[in-house]
Amino acid sequence: MQEWIIQTMNQFGYIGIMLLIAIENVFPPIPSEVILTFGGFSTTYTDMKVWGVIIAATVGAVIGALVLYSVGRFFPPERIEGWLDGRLGQMLHFKREDVERAAHWFEKKGRITVFLCRFIPIIRSLISIPAGMTKMSMGVFLLYTAAGTFLWNTVLVHLGVFAGESWERVAEYIDLYAHATLVVLILLFVIGAIFFYRTRIAKKSEKEKG
Repeated sequence: MQEWIIQTMNQFGYIGIMLLIAIENVFPPIPSEVILTFGGFSTTYTDMKVWGVIIAATVGAVIGALVLYSVGRFFPPERIEGWLDGRLGQMLHFKREDVERAAHWFEKKGRITVFLCRFIPIIRSLISIPAGMTKMSMGVFLLYTAAGTFLWNTVLVHLGVFAGESWERVAEYIDLYAHATLVVLILLFVIGAIFFYRTRIAKKSEKEKG
């Protein structure tokens, strides 16, 4: 995949970077660290400029984020609540109130969450879905998405410039950061899920005894 990414960038320049980043936002397994660090390195031997690469990558990220935001709009909290009122909710031990609390929390913290999650691999793509589900203002969503993405792209592109021909080593370090972050997030999710289920079962047992 890395060879295909490099070939695409060498052949199509800024347009290739924009399209690759847009695809990466929809399909997170595509390594953005390779696109951005190689993009930085490529400015040292081609006519491409650093800020041109950063802007192209940011535009691509916003396009990809809009795709997932639109997906989220098709699954508003009301629809999910309807599913949870049925058999699915009984199986997962989720209730309508859980969705309402999550939506309320996102309405209050959604802006800063969208911004900060742009620095977390994989999550920075997926965060667009709950933003759409809770019907966050598209203008606000675009502003915080563009701001967070711009900073992330700026750092990685400049690292590629400074690393030069050793850009692959930087990409490897970023990849390690991505995997470590993912492991931590999975552990936190598992711990949170266990705590949630234990709390829910305990409350259910108390009601049955009462």
